[in-house]
Amino acid sequence: MNLSDLRVFVSAARRPSLGAAAQELHLTPSAVSKALKRLEEALGKPLFDRSSKQLVLNDSGQLMLIRAQTLLALADQAKADLMGEQAAIDSRIAGPAILLWRHGEMLSQALSAYPQASLRLQAMFEDEALAALARGDINAAIVTSDVIEGRGEHWSDEWEVTPLGSITLHLMAGTHHPLVKARKLKAKTAEVLKHDFACPSRSLFCGMQRGARSDGWRDDQLPRKIRYWTDDLQLLLSLVKAGQALAYLPDFALADTALRRIHVTDCAFECVEQVALVWNRAQASAWQRDLAAALARYNS
Repeated sequence: MNLSDLRVFVSAARRPSLGAAAQELHLTPSAVSKALKRLEEALGKPLFDRSSKQLVLNDSGQLMLIRAQTLLALADQAKADLMGEQAAIDSRIAGPAILLWRHGEMLSQALSAYPQASLRLQAMFEDEALAALARGDINAAIVTSDVIEGRGEHWSDEWEVTPLGSITLHLMAGTHHPLVKARKLKAKTAEVLKHDFACPSRSLFCGMQRGARSDGWRDDQLPRKIRYWTDDLQLLLSLVKAGQALAYLPDFALADTALRRIHVTDCAFECVEQVALVWNRAQASAWQRDLAAALARYNS
């Protein structure tokens, strides 16, 4: 039993077919099949129920998957710790696109002490990111406090939570919007609601279909005319920057000089989200602990 075969097994266990696993590993289906057979021969038991071209883990395979993930994590941890700053780290961080946008630069700075490191940012909604962390597909997930407090089905007591601060959503317009052109960066609700809005149909954090409530605006109190619906963050931004619509966007979007905040003077509610990095302290290498410590310093 060797580590290469274990990596092939873990990939095959996550994929619906030999071909899909081979594509992920940049191997031929034949090479994947041979690796799985070697592992099964070494263990003396089949790990899959094979029907047509699909691979389905049997009970032995389910148990082996847990052990294999632990063994591979320990091997990667030992190698990274022994090589120190020269380790060829493949840092895999997942989370909603909007949070990766906010924290991507900070993550790259936190890894600057490791010149051989690569940073792979994978856009996933929160539950999907936590499921990937539980499988060992990623090293850490960036999520909001709501999903952390919920302690869903994927949550592990081995996970550590590093606060990354908060984001506040504000009403924003592009520089070509009528309100900005009229220099009305402070406006009352009645005036704001005369204009078209753009809104995602799903939460930008958890991905749930929430309609008009997806961006945190209180449509139950201040119903808007939502003319544009899009779950693509860049398309949403382009509509706002073109002056075609208003949108409720996170505060860090204001770094874009094409956007302006519209202060609604008679609106009391505010949408604030607490954000954190979630990682497995039991399987963490030194670089992961350094990364979490650096992020904590940035946000202290």
